[in-house]
Amino acid sequence: MTAVPVAPPHPDVRWYAITHITDYHYSAPVTSSYGRGHLFPRTTATQRCLDATVTVAPTPTDASSGVDVQGNETVFFHVTTPHEHLRVTARSLVAVTAPDPALRATGAAAAPWEQSRPGGRPDAALDVEFALDLDPPEITADVREYAAVSFRPGRPLAEAVFDLQHRIHEDFTYLSGSTTTTTTVAHVMATRTGVCQDFARVAAACLRSQGLAARYVSGYLSTTPPPGKERLVGVDASHAWVSVRSADGRWFDVDPTNDQWCDDRYVTVARGRDYDDVPPLRGIIYTDSARSRIHVSVDVAPVTAPGTPPVR
Repeated sequence: MTAVPVAPPHPDVRWYAITHITDYHYSAPVTSSYGRGHLFPRTTATQRCLDATVTVAPTPTDASSGVDVQGNETVFFHVTTPHEHLRVTARSLVAVTAPDPALRATGAAAAPWEQSRPGGRPDAALDVEFALDLDPPEITADVREYAAVSFRPGRPLAEAVFDLQHRIHEDFTYLSGSTTTTTTVAHVMATRTGVCQDFARVAAACLRSQGLAARYVSGYLSTTPPPGKERLVGVDASHAWVSVRSADGRWFDVDPTNDQWCDDRYVTVARGRDYDDVPPLRGIIYTDSARSRIHVSVDVAPVTAPGTPPVR
């Protein structure tokens, strides 16, 4: 399962060699395993996926790739060899350029945020699904009240969005293992704890509560080791952030977990309404196994150019 290589946009980019390994272990043989994943980085105006492969062990009986309704590339596989260990390895080479920060100070980003509610543009219908609440609903009275503090009438869109994500960063505590993929926005609002996917979902719910179109974005963030230390391989993780649509049709990505606009350290894999639209892996297994465990290893290694070793 291989993505089609695309030529790099220009030489002034950041290059990343990404390895994402997922291991499943079962207490009894699995006779059939169906899997679907979002593991290929996207190609966008500021990002090019130059090469990407996904391998599965045991070797699948059937495998294919496709594109979902949001333009995300997906992989599918069916393993029929009995197994107690399944490994999915995704490798990609990505070139990323930083979005122009001047775009956040001009045009619709600098205009009153109310003007960016979907409507009036020829393509506005495509934004509506990102402005609507989910099922079950996530826009509660608490969400509306929390968002309203940032979205004062007439405030510039970029200023209001950045203030919202900054408040989430300050008001919520990052606590690994405190939530799961099924944790609700209401629970995160009540406990004020969570991880990156929770903070992205809270931000999206807040933006939608104000009538704005917001996307959940999954991907990777290149981390920098402490001064004098080498990069550790495999300690990175999947990341999540949120994107908001402006009246002039631009999407602006912001990361409430790290209190910043997204730049050339961010690699976008998939975009959707919520985590459920774009999980890295999801599937069905047939087994008598009573126990299972999963281990995920992600390495986002900067490289100076294609084919060169990682920067240490």
